[in-house]
Amino acid sequence: MIDRETVRMTEDVPTTARVHDVLNRATRVVIVEASPDKVDSTDLTRLVVTGDEIADLARHLAIVDGGTGDRCRCNGWPTIMVHGPDGELTACWTLHHQTGLRGIGNCDADLRDGPALTEWLAQRGLTRSQDVQEMLAEEEAEAEQRRMRWIQAAPAGLADVAADVSRPPGRDDEAWSRQLDDARDRLAARIRQHYPDAIERIRALLAWAGICSRESTGGWKWYDMAVMRQLHDESPDLVLGALAAHLPSPAQLDGASELFCTVEWTKAHDRHLPEPQRSMLIGHIQADGTDAMRRRLSWGYYGAERTA
Repeated sequence: MIDRETVRMTEDVPTTARVHDVLNRATRVVIVEASPDKVDSTDLTRLVVTGDEIADLARHLAIVDGGTGDRCRCNGWPTIMVHGPDGELTACWTLHHQTGLRGIGNCDADLRDGPALTEWLAQRGLTRSQDVQEMLAEEEAEAEQRRMRWIQAAPAGLADVAADVSRPPGRDDEAWSRQLDDARDRLAARIRQHYPDAIERIRALLAWAGICSRESTGGWKWYDMAVMRQLHDESPDLVLGALAAHLPSPAQLDGASELFCTVEWTKAHDRHLPEPQRSMLIGHIQADGTDAMRRRLSWGYYGAERTA
């Protein structure tokens, strides 16, 4: 028995042939640098494509047949409105993150050459996609540099598994999540193998955890959280003991400042710290803390008196 829904879904997948079929019958294509709900605004940059340029546009809108199987919730832009011989609107598509096309089928589809389309639009006055691509490239480079600094800061013997833990997400979220779980398990096993002494292990983890506190981009990445997860698995008494056993380094105090403000720690142990850990950490923050550390101090973390 043939599943009609399966047939319909198969027939509705985006393909380059479908894109070209629509554009072959077009007399005018209007491209507006906005999402579909804003295209009527008069102050937006727009491009009207006619004649031979429609065929040129069609070549730049070639997509990977079959689509991605997903549909992002954001509206996407620019908006591409295709008009037929009688001026009627026959199709309305949007570019998705400047790398995909939406509206030609039942899911998004990757462009075969997104950068070429971005350049084609920029040459005709629609430069916003190019600006965004340049910004995204800078952000991606910064993110990779930060990831490499984190790997390089890994305790001895952990660099290879750190690289696996920090591997960026791919298109398949489930596969990436499984890979991350496996890498985190290997990280836990490896660090106990290389640092069987709990105090030494905790001090190594604290120094590693402190890396994120000095990053200009701020916030924790999934790989920072993997280190924090290791610290949460340690005995709280041993964590406090590791700070008191030997004078902590600035990096270890940075890591402690991150650990002691986590929900997991404060929910279980409150914001108060015993002496001498309290004085050491507050002194470190007052002398050389980041703005984020000082804000937390003013909110009463680490056993400090609340001032805000």
